[in-house]
Amino acid sequence: MISFLDLNGNRVELSFEKDTFSIEARHVLVIAKHQNNWLLTLHPKRGIEFPGGKVEGKESVIEAALRETIEETNVEIKNVEWFAEYLVYEEKPFCKAVFIAEVGHIEVESTNFETDGALWLSTDDLLHNNNLSFHMRDAGMKAILEKVIALEGKWNNREY
Repeated sequence: MISFLDLNGNRVELSFEKDTFSIEARHVLVIAKHQNNWLLTLHPKRGIEFPGGKVEGKESVIEAALRETIEETNVEIKNVEWFAEYLVYEEKPFCKAVFIAEVGHIEVESTNFETDGALWLSTDDLLHNNNLSFHMRDAGMKAILEKVIALEGKWNNREY
């Protein structure tokens, strides 16, 4: 487990082992890659980040991951796999599940986004971008990205 303070000063614990925390994950983050580019979105206030958000109603975390990715990027994902989770100790602590996924279908015509839509970055562009949201710049995201980038062959060796 990795412990750190996020850029808002909250204590965070990150685990790459499932069911580490007693709090159920009700937030999601999705990491997907297509044709050597990572799927991100440009949030109008926070900056560039992976798609994600809150679980709504009785949906599962995977259903939330699918929905949030479509809402924020208009990209359908498939083969969604649990990757990590982290617990943020805010006034009301919450747990976020991190998923890796493959890109299924990219809808380019619609503009019905909660964000500024899909943004595709190479690994180098992602690692050196100055417009990343605060979520993307903390020690936890660096650890997640390090592990995900080590799996680049997972995306590069599959057909979409």
